Amino acid sequence: MAPRILLCGDPLGRLNQLFKRVQSVSKSAGPFDALICVGQFFPDSPELLDEFLDYVEGRTQVPILTYFTGDYGVVAPKILSTTSKKAENQGFKMDGLEVCHNLFWLRGSGKFTLHGLSVAYLSGRQSSDSQFGKYSQDDVDALRALAEEPGVVDLFLTNEWPAGVTNRAAVSDIPVGVSDSSCSDSTVSELVMEVKPRYHIAGSMGVFYAREPYLNVESTHVTRFIGLAQVGNKNKQKFLHALSPTPTSTMSPAELSAKPPKTTLWPYNLQEGAAESKKRPNDSESDSQYWRYDVSKRQKNGSQGEKLCFKFVCSGSCPRGEDCHFQHNAEAREQCRRGVCLDLIIKGKCEKGPECSYKHEFQDESSIQRKPRSENANRSKECWFCLSSPSVESHLIVSVGESFYCALPKGSLVEDHILIIPIEHLPNTLVLSPEVESELSRYQNGLRNCYNSQGNDAVFFELVSKRVSHANLQVVPVPSSRARLLPNIFSLAAEKLGFKLVTKKFSDSSDGRKYLQKEYNAALGLFYVELPDGTVLSHTLEENEVFPAQFGREVLAGLLKIPDRADWRNCKISQEEEAKLAEDFKKQFQEFDPCQ
Repeated sequence: MAPRILLCGDPLGRLNQLFKRVQSVSKSAGPFDALICVGQFFPDSPELLDEFLDYVEGRTQVPILTYFTGDYGVVAPKILSTTSKKAENQGFKMDGLEVCHNLFWLRGSGKFTLHGLSVAYLSGRQSSDSQFGKYSQDDVDALRALAEEPGVVDLFLTNEWPAGVTNRAAVSDIPVGVSDSSCSDSTVSELVMEVKPRYHIAGSMGVFYAREPYLNVESTHVTRFIGLAQVGNKNKQKFLHALSPTPTSTMSPAELSAKPPKTTLWPYNLQEGAAESKKRPNDSESDSQYWRYDVSKRQKNGSQGEKLCFKFVCSGSCPRGEDCHFQHNAEAREQCRRGVCLDLIIKGKCEKGPECSYKHEFQDESSIQRKPRSENANRSKECWFCLSSPSVESHLIVSVGESFYCALPKGSLVEDHILIIPIEHLPNTLVLSPEVESELSRYQNGLRNCYNSQGNDAVFFELVSKRVSHANLQVVPVPSSRARLLPNIFSLAAEKLGFKLVTKKFSDSSDGRKYLQKEYNAALGLFYVELPDGTVLSHTLEENEVFPAQFGREVLAGLLKIPDRADWRNCKISQEEEAKLAEDFKKQFQEFDPCQ
């Protein structure tokens, strides 16, 4: 059965009126699976604030699963800031951030599946006075990249109507009375051409308008545009519209390409000046946008209620300079330089417990000196990764060689996620003798061949840091069809954190390892990635730079569209399940294992 969806124009905070109408329609024509709101969701004046907050704060229940894109208006920054900081909303969530029960904010841009329907969205407006309610170029580029993926988008949600580059309404037969060009957007026109949705839903113009279906460029299916009015508008324009589309995934090619009566040509009159922008972007432009790194979770309130700049605190500089929205607090920077835990400085507490190797009290000048590094050496009895340690979890081990062994990590990103670990207690894999390096190379080749046999490519990455006492080279399989995206995705992620990755291409992987060994500075640190095509990405850590420990994993979680697995703690399974995964991988790896 096709899902039944209700579409709504700008609610403007009038939730009592909206949900009363929803319940009325549901009694006569329901039930409905979800409500989707486009256009301004929040009130435009304080008078409706109490009514609105009753729902948001849980005093009144939202009666139907509801999604919204219009993240601007009165109290929007306050409510959405709180929403962004909720633990359940951290990570790479494109299917909505939960504001309260049954109410989800579609932030930025993204694509997700709703009752079988493929839904893409661009939230916010082209311009706004605050960080909320304005979409960024990254949001636009990410959506363009998503449009490159196979499959047809069923619903495309925007707050504003499409327009031509002259900022006039682009629909050729626009209804009389619609002239507010501030509610139309040329970027939306360009995106519609690339996304090619079956239905394009928009608000903000103040009228209801269902356009005749039109043909898409380089596609056989048609698009229907539906513009919706504001809730409670004086002209009694329609603000609620029911839709029950069959998901594309269940349609035959003939059904999808059927042309309804009165189908028209492509209606958007983009001028020649926009020709380049409406073309499909090349691979280097679009591929880099699949992954968007959310640094907000690392920019929490400090103990005095101020928001600290993560980059400034950990490195002493910030590329945004005076344009940075966060505090460049010199005292916080000094405490970080003295070895105080960054989580303690920024969040007021550290959740790592005894695993954290940094100081958990603020330091004065007399306490700057740290314990000698030698006290942390050869901790094989306590080290999780030393084979001689009673702490090692042997049920995860899948292969043991002369100098290395392979094991599944705790909370693996994907089933065949592997760690290559030195048997000797070494701080990283860049300080190996030639003989030991040779064995590492054999393990790397064995894993590459194993993954290749399943249609995947191997990505290797390692964080070399004083915080890492026992080396572990992480290996994650990535579908070969997506491997070409890796360089740009990693680079974009790094830029969003304020640093750049150095890129080098090698025809032989051993040359890449030699390059990394020369680049490695024991006094600093290094993060590096070895990609399937021989590309090596690296970043030398600045003095006292606190590099995000899960950076490599989080980037790959975004690429693989498993954002909920970016944090290994979300992926814990029982010891019995871990043992079964290890045994399954042993069987797959047996013919490729260099130690068999």
